[in-house]
Amino acid sequence: MVQQTLSKVVSGHDLTREESAELMKTMMEGNVSSAQIGAALTALRMKGETVEEISGFAHAMREKVTPVRLEIPDAVDTCGTGGDGKGTFNISTAATIVAAAAGIPVAKHGNRAASGRSGSADVLETLGIDIRMDAQEAERALREWGICFMFAPLYHRAMKNVMPARKELGFRTCFNLLGPLANPAGVRRQLVGVYDPDLTETVAQVLLSLGADRVLVVAGLDGIDEVSVTGETRISEGKDGQVHTYRVTPEELGLNRCSLSELAGGDVQINAELIRDVLKGISGPKRDVVLANAGAVIYVAGRATCLQEGIHIAAETVDSGRAEKKLEKMVGAGKEVHRVS
Repeated sequence: MVQQTLSKVVSGHDLTREESAELMKTMMEGNVSSAQIGAALTALRMKGETVEEISGFAHAMREKVTPVRLEIPDAVDTCGTGGDGKGTFNISTAATIVAAAAGIPVAKHGNRAASGRSGSADVLETLGIDIRMDAQEAERALREWGICFMFAPLYHRAMKNVMPARKELGFRTCFNLLGPLANPAGVRRQLVGVYDPDLTETVAQVLLSLGADRVLVVAGLDGIDEVSVTGETRISEGKDGQVHTYRVTPEELGLNRCSLSELAGGDVQINAELIRDVLKGISGPKRDVVLANAGAVIYVAGRATCLQEGIHIAAETVDSGRAEKKLEKMVGAGKEVHRVS
């Protein structure tokens, strides 16, 4: 079966969702060699991965995940692909905290750095937040504090059989897209940043095919995997089974345009301090880009009727001090969860 599937994809033919899921399952179970994994990923990359193929891979990952039981149906995830290589600070992580402070339940899935010097897990850990909650602890944190972080390696243990081959390839494959598609809590609403504007519609279609209610898949035309304030952002919005794609500018969002260098981060300590500054209410481009993305979370959660209203809510949340207080509560929450557990 595996050899037939490999031969099919190497020949340039598309796989069905079922074939892709079976291939992924076999890879995660360690029944495929590194050479075969590399051949499959390379062939898929060369021909271009279809919605069906990516959906199949993601479905197989979801079947193998350690699940977090979600008691809050409108929880949101902000996990993006990472890997944009632009050296920005942790924008979506800061936006997640602001959105949670605005009352949006967030079940955030994340990992360590993909391309930058600090991924969401790295900077949250530096801020003093527990990133190693097991499923029961994550469930309790989400229920009682409105936010939890699920560290991907703890929930996707079967991926250990695939990751070495992926890393050896040294180029992007469809695996770079799978993190946001396999949230352990099975959230049905998501803001997903992707590193390539051409991927927004594909990823939105995949998420809808996997049962999502509402998604925003975004990519700045400057190359960042966020809602950008340096120029236009391409957004594919998925809801009611349909995907609508459009572009927005910072000015349309009521924000000032800036240069990419003004969003630059540094090492994990610097990025943690930049997040603290934004949550304290310090104005400037970094605040603006966090508000843009927090506003998008609030909008996709259904708490705002448009992006602009979401941004207004995010700004009020920061200016009221609630965002800074939410960070303080998140630091204490992890300690409390472990103490009780």
